[in-house]
Amino acid sequence: MRSRSPAPRRAPTAVLVATTALVAAAATTTPTAFAAVPASVAVVGDFTTGIGCAADWDVACTATRLTQRPDGAWSTTLSLPAGTHSYKAVLNSSWNENYGAGAGANGPNIPIVVPEGGKRVTFAYDPVTHWITDDVNQRVITAAGSFQTALGCAGDWAPECLRSWLQDVDGDGTYTWSTTAIPAGSHHVKAAIGQSWTENYGRDGTPGGADVAFTVPFAGATTAFRYNATSHVLTATSTGGSASALTVVAAGDFQSELGCGGDWSTTCDSSRLSDTDGDGTYTSSTTAIPAGTWQVKATIGGTWDENYGQDGTPNGPNIVFTVPANGARTDFAYNATSHVLTVRSEGGDVGVPGPGTPPDPGAKAHWLSRKHIAWDLATSSGTYYLYSATGGDVRIGAPSRAIKLEPVPGGLPANLRQAFPQQANLGALALPDTITEADVERILTGDVAVAAFDGTTPRASTRLRNHGVLDDVHASARTRALGPVWTAGVPALHLWAPTARSVKINLYDDATTGTPSSTVALAASGDGVWSATGTATWKNKYYLFDVEVLSDSGSFLHNLVTDPYSVGLSTNGTRSALLDLADPALTPTGWTSLAKPALAKPEDQAIYELHIRDFSIGDTTVPTADRGTYRAFAASGSNGMKHLTDLARAGLTTVHLLPFADFTIQEQRSQHQTPQCDLRSMPRDSDQQQSCVNAVAGSDGFDWGYNTQHYTVPDGSYATNPQGGARTLETRQMVAGLNGAGLRTVMDVVYNHTPDAGPNGTNNLDPVVPGYYHRLNADGQVETSTCCPNTAAEHMMMGKLLVDSVLTWAKAYKIDGFRFDLMGHHPKSVLTTLRTALDTLTPAKDGVDGRAVYLYGEGWDFGEVAGNALFPQATQVNMAGTGIGTFNDRVRDAVRGGGPSDTNPRTQGFASGLFTAPNGDGVNGDTTAQKAKLLLHQDQIKVGLTGNLKDYAFVDRTGAGVKGSQVPYGGSPTGYTSDPQESIAYVDAHDDLVLFDNLTYKLPVNTGMADRVRAQSLALSIPALSQGVAFWHAGSEMLRSKSFDSNSYNSGDWFNAYDPTKTDNGFARGLPASERAKGQWSYAKPLLADPALKPSSADIAKAAAQSTDFLKVRATNPLFRLATAAQVQQKISFPDSGPNQKPGVIVMRIDDTAGTDIDPKVKGLVVVFNAGTQPVSHTLAAAQGTNYALDPVQAAGSDTIVKTATFTSSTGTFTVPARTTAVFRLAQ
Repeated sequence: MRSRSPAPRRAPTAVLVATTALVAAAATTTPTAFAAVPASVAVVGDFTTGIGCAADWDVACTATRLTQRPDGAWSTTLSLPAGTHSYKAVLNSSWNENYGAGAGANGPNIPIVVPEGGKRVTFAYDPVTHWITDDVNQRVITAAGSFQTALGCAGDWAPECLRSWLQDVDGDGTYTWSTTAIPAGSHHVKAAIGQSWTENYGRDGTPGGADVAFTVPFAGATTAFRYNATSHVLTATSTGGSASALTVVAAGDFQSELGCGGDWSTTCDSSRLSDTDGDGTYTSSTTAIPAGTWQVKATIGGTWDENYGQDGTPNGPNIVFTVPANGARTDFAYNATSHVLTVRSEGGDVGVPGPGTPPDPGAKAHWLSRKHIAWDLATSSGTYYLYSATGGDVRIGAPSRAIKLEPVPGGLPANLRQAFPQQANLGALALPDTITEADVERILTGDVAVAAFDGTTPRASTRLRNHGVLDDVHASARTRALGPVWTAGVPALHLWAPTARSVKINLYDDATTGTPSSTVALAASGDGVWSATGTATWKNKYYLFDVEVLSDSGSFLHNLVTDPYSVGLSTNGTRSALLDLADPALTPTGWTSLAKPALAKPEDQAIYELHIRDFSIGDTTVPTADRGTYRAFAASGSNGMKHLTDLARAGLTTVHLLPFADFTIQEQRSQHQTPQCDLRSMPRDSDQQQSCVNAVAGSDGFDWGYNTQHYTVPDGSYATNPQGGARTLETRQMVAGLNGAGLRTVMDVVYNHTPDAGPNGTNNLDPVVPGYYHRLNADGQVETSTCCPNTAAEHMMMGKLLVDSVLTWAKAYKIDGFRFDLMGHHPKSVLTTLRTALDTLTPAKDGVDGRAVYLYGEGWDFGEVAGNALFPQATQVNMAGTGIGTFNDRVRDAVRGGGPSDTNPRTQGFASGLFTAPNGDGVNGDTTAQKAKLLLHQDQIKVGLTGNLKDYAFVDRTGAGVKGSQVPYGGSPTGYTSDPQESIAYVDAHDDLVLFDNLTYKLPVNTGMADRVRAQSLALSIPALSQGVAFWHAGSEMLRSKSFDSNSYNSGDWFNAYDPTKTDNGFARGLPASERAKGQWSYAKPLLADPALKPSSADIAKAAAQSTDFLKVRATNPLFRLATAAQVQQKISFPDSGPNQKPGVIVMRIDDTAGTDIDPKVKGLVVVFNAGTQPVSHTLAAAQGTNYALDPVQAAGSDTIVKTATFTSSTGTFTVPARTTAVFRLAQ
C-alpha cells in the first residue's frame, strides 16, 4: 500500500522508516506536553556583552531571553559575533537553575563556533528535558505527521511544532523522542529539518520521499521515534504493535561508515531495515557506503542468535556486494519468509549481466503497473532484466543497476489486459517482490531499459513507456489540486512531475525582466506532486518552473516551462502569471450576481457558431481598439451585438465561440501584419487575393485557435492587453455581454493535441513529464492523426487536466457549454467523468449550476483509436445514453449532398437539387440513381428530424418498418442516439464549405438568386426544426460566403468576413487558398466570375428574415423541443413514406394528442419540407375536417411565398410552394 499525504499539507516528502513491534520504548521517553513553565529562560554566555548586556554571563540581561512558543518550547534568535563561544540556559534570572551540555543541570558550557562575519543563531529550549540547543551545533528535527493535533499542536503536518521534537542528547547522531499521546490507529510521519518542509525525509531516508506509515495498537501505547542524521532514516516503533514486525539489522563491515559505533553491530539504527507497508519485506537504503567490496548478514532481534547469510541460510556465509562509486545508492531488502537478504548497489558490477552498451533505439516495452511489464519479445522461457540508471544514460550491463524479471505464464493479468487492450497479447514480465514501491518511484526518475538474453548474450533491448506504471504508483494524484491554489490570499503552487529529480520556481517581478527575483525549491510528495507555498507578495507576479528531468537522449535537462495549470500568462505565454481568479479586480460589475438566461432543458438550445475576431474586426460601430476582441461583445450598441440580440429575441439561445484558450499566435496587435495589396481592386475570380493573404498568414492576427498551448487561460490575441489579468477580465466581460443579450456561452475546447511535442517546442507537457501526455505508436513515436501531436487522455493525469480545466472555465468564467474538438479521440470515460463532476456544481457552492452546462463534440471515429482500439471512445455511437451531444453528419450530408472530402464539389443532395433540379454533373449518376439516392437522403433526414434516435421506428423508402439505426449511412448507422439532446443537427460549420458556397457549387448554374435564397433558408430550416439541439454557423442566415475556402483557418479577415449589416456576404473575393483548394479552382473560377451569383444586400436581408423566422417557429413551438425518445416516438410520424413518397418532399407530423400534452395551445403540427422546383400537395387523412393554419410566425413574416401555402380542410390537403418549408398548426 502506498503512502498517502493528507490534503492540507504542502510539503516535500522525505524518507522515514516506520515499524510497529513488540519492543521496549525508546531509551529517551518524554511526556507529550511540557512541564510547568519557568518565569524566564535566557541564553547566558561569553558573547552577551556584544548584544546589549551589561557584561558576559549576565543572568539578569533581558536581551538574551527566550520567548515561550504556543507549543510550550522556548526560542529566540540572536546575532552572534564571529569566534568560538560558549553558553548555558539559565532559568528565572538565577544560577540556581541552569542547564548545559547534554541537558545536564549545572552541566558543562555548550561550545559554539560562529563563522567569520557573524551569524544570526536560533536557540531552542525544551522545559521538560531541559535540552538547550542552537542551529549551528544541531538542527532541530521534528516528527511532523498526521497525529500532531493530538499532541497539542495547532494542526497536523506542522514541522514548526516542537511538541514532536527529536533530540540527540548523547551526540551520537541519533535523534529520539517518544510519547504516549498518539491515538490508536494508523498514522503517517516524516522527518522535518529546521522546522520547515524545505528539507525533509520520508520512507527509507529518501529526500522528499513517501510518508512513513506506522500503527499505534491502543490508546496509551508508547511510540518511539528515532532519526539517524547520517542515513536520514526515521523509525516509529509503537510498543504493543503487531507481533509480525521484526527488528532487522544489516550487520556488516561497512557500518562504521554509517556512523555506527563499530562494524558488525546488531543494534545500530543506521543499518536497520523496516517493513513500511506490512508486506513482510524489510528495506533500507543509503548512499554513505564508500566505493569498494563489502560483506553483510541479516540479524534478527538485535542479537546474533538469529542471523541469515547468503541465500537465506541460517548462520550462512557472509553476503558479498560491491559499491561502484562513492555516493552510489545501496539498497537492502530482507524477506521475512525466505530470509533472503538482497543487496543492490546502483551501478554495481556484481550480478549485472550485459556488455554495458546502450539499449536498442525506441521505446517498445510497456511498464504497465508497479509489478508488470509488457513486451512483444517476452516469452515464457527467456531471461530478462530491467536496467536502471538514476543518473541517466542507461546501459545494458554495468554501471547500470539490473533487476531480474520473471516471465509470466499466460501473459498479463486480466485487469491489465482490459485496461491496455493494445498490449493485451504481448508477453508479460514481472518484477520481483523485493522491489518496493519506493524502488519503483526512484527508478522512474532515471533512465530505464529492458533486455532479453540468450544465455549470457543480450538479443534485444529497448527503453520503456511508463504511463501505466506512473498512473498505478501515483494514483492518489488524481484528487490533488494542481497549479496555483490560493488560501487566505496566499498562493501555493503544485506541479505533477513524478519523474523529475528536482523542481524550482523562478519568480519574476514582471513579465519581461530576464533575471528572476527569487528562486524557490519545490518539495516532492509521494504522489508525484511537487509543491511550494509562497507569500501574499507573490500575487500578480510571473513564474516559470525549472524542472530537472530525463531527456529522450538519456541525459538530464533543466527545462524552463510555464505551468500546465496556468490561470494567467504574460504576452505570448512566455511566463505564467500568479493570478487569483477570485480577485474582484478581475471581475466586471455584476459578475457575482450574473443570472443566466433561462434554459429548461438541453433540447431548448439553438446554437450559433462564431469566431471572436470575425465578429467585430470589420465592425466600424465598435471602438477601434476593441475590434476583434472580447470587449466587442460588451458593446451593446454595435451592429454585431444588435444582430445577435435580434437573433436571441427570435429564439437563438447560445453562442458557440471558436477556441479562445491560449493558443500559438502573436498576441501583440502592434506586431500583426496586413496584406500589402488592394484586395478590393482585384478581379473577383483572381488568384491574387489568396496569394497576398497567404503572404502574411500566421502573422496577421488571424487563427481559428485550434493549437492550444495553455488550456485554462484566455488567449491574449483577443484582449486589448494580453499581459497578466487583463485577458481574464475582458473574457468575463464578453460572457457578461452575451448574457446581457440573452445568450449563453459555449466554448470550443481542444484537448486532443498540442502544437508540438518534445522538450524544445511550445507545449508545456513534455518538458514536465517526458513521453507521458502524448499517445505513442508501436515504435514509440508520437501519433499525429489529429493533425499534430496527439494527447492521451486515457492516461490518468491528461484526463485529469482535461476535467480540471473544464471545471475551471465553468466556475471561474461561467461558461455554459463546451464543444470538444475531435472528441472521438478521447475516452468516453473521461467525458462521463467530466459530466458527473459538472453535475456536482451548485450556485451556492460554485456560483454556477453545473447541471445546466451542456457538453457536445465531434464524435468522429478515425486514427489509431478507431474502432475502440485503445479504449471505448467518445464517438457518436458510443455516446448514446450519456446525454453528451455529437454532431450529426448524416443530416448534414443528406441536406447538402456529398461530403467534406469530395474532390468534385458538385455532388447534390436534398436541398441542392438532387433529382429535382439536376446540375448535369455525372458525379450524381443517372435519373434512376439520383432518385434512389434522394429517397435514401430523405430517410436519413427523417431520422435526423427525430434527434437521430437509433430506436425510432418508421417506414423507410422501401416500405419496410425500420429503426433509425437500420437506415444506412455509408457503412455506419444513421440513427445512433438514445435521447434527442445527444444530436447536434447542422448543415454547415466553420471547418467545411459554408452553406452558401456549398449550394453555389451544387445548384444548377442558372438557378436565380431568389431560388438560391430559398434553398439556403430551406436547408437551415431542417436543423432549426429538428428534435435535439439546433446548430447554425455564424452568417449562414445572411448567405455568408468564404469565396469557396473550405478551411479558412489562416485565410485572414478578407476571406472570413462577417457582415452583420447584411451589405456584403463575402462571395467573389478571389479564388480560395491554393495550398488547400487548387484542385477545385476549375469549378470555382467560372462561378466567382459570374456576377449573377453575388447576392445583393436586399437578397441577404431577405435570407436573414426567412431564416430568422425558423428560429421563432422553433422557440414558440415546444413540440420541436421534445425531451425524451419516448415522446418523439409517440408524437412524430412521417405520413409520406414508403416507395411511393414524393422525391424532394418530407412531411412530418407532430401529434400532441398522443401521450402527454406538451403544448396546451396546439393539438399538433404538420411540417412540409419541399425542396423541389414545383409546388406540392400532400393529403393527410387525419387532418380532414380540421383547422390547420400556417404558423403565426410565417403568416406574419416577411416571406411572401410561404404565405401562399394552403391547407384545405375538406380534404386534409397541404399545398406548399417550391423550395419552401411550411409549418402548419392545429390549435387546441
